[in-house]
Amino acid sequence: MRRSRLVVFLTSTLLAVVAALTGATAAQASESAATGYVALGDSYSSGVGAGSYISSSGDCKRSTNAYPYLWAAANSPSSFNFTACSGARTDEVLAGQLTPLNTGTGLVSISVGGNDAGFADVMTTCVLSSDSTCVSRINTARAYIDSTLPGKLNNVYTAIRNRAPSAHVVVLGYPRFYKLGTTCLGLSETKRSAINQASDHLNSVISQRAAAHGFTFGDVRTTFTGHELCSGSAWLHSVDWFNIGNSYHPTANGQSGGYLPVFRNAA
Repeated sequence: MRRSRLVVFLTSTLLAVVAALTGATAAQASESAATGYVALGDSYSSGVGAGSYISSSGDCKRSTNAYPYLWAAANSPSSFNFTACSGARTDEVLAGQLTPLNTGTGLVSISVGGNDAGFADVMTTCVLSSDSTCVSRINTARAYIDSTLPGKLNNVYTAIRNRAPSAHVVVLGYPRFYKLGTTCLGLSETKRSAINQASDHLNSVISQRAAAHGFTFGDVRTTFTGHELCSGSAWLHSVDWFNIGNSYHPTANGQSGGYLPVFRNAA
C-alpha cells in the first residue's frame, strides 16, 4: 500500500511539473511570436516637419526620419506597419489605423490627443491674437482635456489592447514648446508660459490614462529640454509661413534626438 501511494504521489508530481513546463513553454512561444511593430498616432508619430516623406503615405506625411521608421530600421521587427497620420484624432485612429494589430503584434507606439484638444487652433489663436485671447483659448482646451479627452483615450487604448493582447504599448507625449525667461521674437512670455503649461497638463492626462491601461508613457520633455523654441538650438519648427503644416512640429533632429531615444528606452 505504501509503495502504491508513493507511485501515485510521484506520478502526480511529475504530471504537475510537466504541465507547468508545458504551460511556460507555450507562453514563451506565444510571447516570442508576438514580435511585429505597429506605429499609430498623429503627426508627431508620422513625422510631419521631418521631411523625407514616403510618397505612398500621401497627406498622412509619414517620414523616413520619424522615430517609428528609425526604430524599425535599427531593430528589424518581424513586421512593421506604419499607420500614423497627420491630423489624426482619437476617432481617426479608431476608424482607420488599427487594422494591422493582431495577436502577433509585440510592440505598439502611439501619440494622440493633441488634435482632439484643438492644438492647431490654439497655436493659430495665440500667434494672431492678444495675450488674453490666447489664454482664454488655452483654458477652453484645458477644459476639454479634463472633461472629454480621458474617455476618448480610454476608447483608443482599450481597442489597442483588445486587438493586440500580447503587445507592449508605448504612449508618447508631447514636448514643451518654448524656453522661458529669454529674449525671443514672436509670442510674449505670457503666451509661451501658458502654452507650456497646457502641454504639461495634456501630458499629465495622457500619462494617467496610459498607466490605467498598463501602458508605458514616454515623456519627451526631458530630451527636448534645451531644444525648445527660443533656445537657440530648437528641435521644433516655429511658424513656417512657406509650409504652414511644419509649424510647431519636430524637425528631423527632434525625431532622432527627442523622440527616438525615449521610445527606444521604453520599448
